[in-house]
Order: sequence, then structure tokens, then C-alpha cells
Amino acid sequence: MKMQFNLNLVQSQKLVMTPELKQAIEILQYNTQELNAFLQEELLNNPVLQQGQNQLEEEARDYDKAESESPDREDVFDKIDWREVAQDFEDGAVRHKTPRGETAEDVNYDNFVASEVTLAEHLLEQLHLTGLSSEDQEAVRFLILNLDPNGYLDLDLREFQALYGKSEQETETLLQVVQNFDPMGVGARDLRECLLIQLGIKAEDTAVAERIVSNHLDELARNRIKEIAKAEDVSVDVIQDAVALIRSLEPKPGRQFASLRDVRYITPDVHVKKMDGEYVVVVNDATAPRLHINKFYRELLKNANSSEEDIGYISKKLSSALKLIKSIEQRRNTIFKVVESIVRFQYDFFEQGTMYLKTLNLKDVADEIGVHESTVSRAVNGKYLQCAHGLFEIKYFFQSGVSGSFGEGVSSESIKLLIKNLVADENPKKPLSDQKISDQLKESGIQVSRRTIAKYRDELGIPATSKRKQY
Repeated sequence: MKMQFNLNLVQSQKLVMTPELKQAIEILQYNTQELNAFLQEELLNNPVLQQGQNQLEEEARDYDKAESESPDREDVFDKIDWREVAQDFEDGAVRHKTPRGETAEDVNYDNFVASEVTLAEHLLEQLHLTGLSSEDQEAVRFLILNLDPNGYLDLDLREFQALYGKSEQETETLLQVVQNFDPMGVGARDLRECLLIQLGIKAEDTAVAERIVSNHLDELARNRIKEIAKAEDVSVDVIQDAVALIRSLEPKPGRQFASLRDVRYITPDVHVKKMDGEYVVVVNDATAPRLHINKFYRELLKNANSSEEDIGYISKKLSSALKLIKSIEQRRNTIFKVVESIVRFQYDFFEQGTMYLKTLNLKDVADEIGVHESTVSRAVNGKYLQCAHGLFEIKYFFQSGVSGSFGEGVSSESIKLLIKNLVADENPKKPLSDQKISDQLKESGIQVSRRTIAKYRDELGIPATSKRKQY
């Protein structure tokens, strides 16, 4: 075999991951919070960048400056159209200013949080009405402050006894003071004690219910009504009435004092609205503020007195700013195209609701708009859509499912809704098994196995047949 070296010229084509492309991909997959955090950091690092609102302020200042320097400036009152002002008053279009200088329409009342009473504050107010000594009040206060958000005592009482020098009997007496407070059941050490406290305050006869809670709580959780009735030597009807009473109690008495500050609001990235019989996709600019180039630095580039060092620095920052603005605009256009394609595929959903949601995958949308599946995946990651049927994560519209009798796809969400409706309409004394639900769906032209029904039922939080049965 003869070996030798040769020099060949070969032309090939390959994709190079440029910094600009890498930045565009990262920005596309950012959700609203991540994008805003990224933009805030860029605004701090790049002085050339400014948000769109500042541009309007600059133009207003320039207009005022030009007007003030104009030699033939007329009196401002001569330019006012007083008829239009009078019409505004008649139409109620005049907007009042707030103390901060904002118009009333610009004020977001979600930023005003009402004062809230916590569970500890509610109990401490009742403590002052007990007439206990200052020493005992301090001990009860310690117990109150050791309650968890659900109202249960999260404390080893031996630690309390050592700290305040109380005997076991004195400790139980002080704990009962807390347990007599509102809400009922607060200060309990476990679920059994919480339910017994509430039953003890009830006016009606609760002897059977108390015995069930004390001795058969595990059987009650499994809905073994007949076993409980046999053990207590009473009829099934008596046990069923007692169980209904127990289920009307509050297992977490402290949750009614949960703070509203824990509520998180979602700002939709896209709105889908029906206008003149057609669905219009509107990308929310609030989730991606519009950026522009600072006018001051644009003037510096035009200034002949600027040094080469200044021009080089500004040019570098300007190039970076333009790439960022282009990437954000590309992100907005990609999200728009993806949602527009989703609206076409899921048109029946937007018209009639969840029951008409179809199966859809990333490839279908990617092929229609001419991009890769990974691009669609990044575009819908962490993004939300607002429409007439509510607020949905965009991933919600990419559904798996089964084939219907006419070959059309039936989404998993539609099947879950059907299961939920069947269970809601079932006879509680003869609840539907998973196999019977599967058979009923087959009669409707939807082929779903029993195991799939069980899976969807668990995802919906619907108990099994034995736990749903009433006697």
C-alpha cells in the first residue's frame, strides 16, 4: 500500500453558533420574569440603551425646549381649543391627577394591600380577655407563637414545662385555654385531637362521631363504612350520618388566616381576542419593554469634537444594543407566529371550550411556520396566553390523546373533562368503576383503556370507586 499526503480544497456548509445567535436563543426561552431581570441588567451595563417610555419623555422635553426658544412663540392660551376642553368635561374625559402626578387611570390598585390579621394576632386579642395572671398569659403567648400556619401546636411540651416551670397538669390546662379560642380546633397536636375539639363544641349528639375519630380514623380515610359499623355495633346509616358530620369539620383551622401576600399574579405574554369574527393575536409589550438608543449618545457620535476613544466605546455599546433590540423583536415575532399557528390548529377550542381541544405536537406548529421544533419549545416555555376561556400556559395547547371514531384526535384534557362529568353524574351508591367509564367512553367513539382512565382519574384527584361509595 502506497501512502502519501495530498492537499484538497473542499467546500462544506455548517452552522456556526455566533454570540448573536446564542443571545437570541437564550432570550427566546426566557419567561417574563427572567427577561425583565436580564433587561434590567443590560440597562445598567449599557448606557446606550433606554426603555421606550424615556424616549417619549425626551421628545416632550425637546418639544418644550423648541417652543420656548422660538422667537415667534404665541401665548399658550391662544393655542387651546376651548370647545374641545368643554366637550371633554361633558364626556367625563378629564382625568384627575393623583398626589404622585399619575392619572387615575394609570393607578394599579393591585399595589395597595389591605392590612391583614394573622392567626397569632387573632388569638392574642382573645388572650387579653381570659383574666389569666400575667405569668400565665406569657406562657399561653409562648404556646400561641409556636402554632404552625394550619393552627397546630409545633412544640415539644416538655420544653415548655422546663422553660416556664409548669407541671404536666398545668401545661394541659393552659393548652386548653388556647384550644377554646376561635377558630375551633386551633392548638391541637394532631388531626385526631383537632377533630375531637370541634366535635366537643357541637350542640348535637356527637358520641358516635367521637368514637369514630378516636378509634377508626384510618378506616374512615379508606371509606370502610361497613367495617366501622360492625366494630361499633350500629347501623350503616348511623355511621354514615356521623361521617358526614366529621367531614363537615375543618382539618386545618388556621388556613382561613392565610396571607393574601402569598398570591402570585401572572401577566399573560399573549392575548387572543375575537374581533369582527376573526381571532387576533396581540403580544403583550409589558412582558418585554421596548428599548431604544439613548439620544444623548447618538449626538455624541455625530459630534466632531468627540475623541476616538469615546467614539470606539459608544460604537461598541451601540452594536451590542442593536443586537439586543433585534433579538427581543425576533422573540416577539416568533411568539406571535407560534400562537397564531396554535389558534388555527385549536380553532374549535377558542370557539367552544376545553371539550373541543385537539391533539397537537410541536412538529405540527414547527412545520407550519417553518422553524425547528426546539424553537417552538423555547417560544412556549414559561409563556402564558389569555383568551375568552381563561388564562393558560401555552404548553397547555400541545396535547396528547387518542383517536376518535371519525379519525380526529381527542386530547387528554377533553377525556379528563368527560371523566369528571361522568363521576359527577354517577349514582353515589353505585359509583362507576374505571372499566365502566372506559366502556361508556367507547360507546361515545373514544377508545381509552382502563389503565389510562385510572391515570387520568388520579391526576384529577378523584378517589377510587371504594372511597366514593356511599351506603
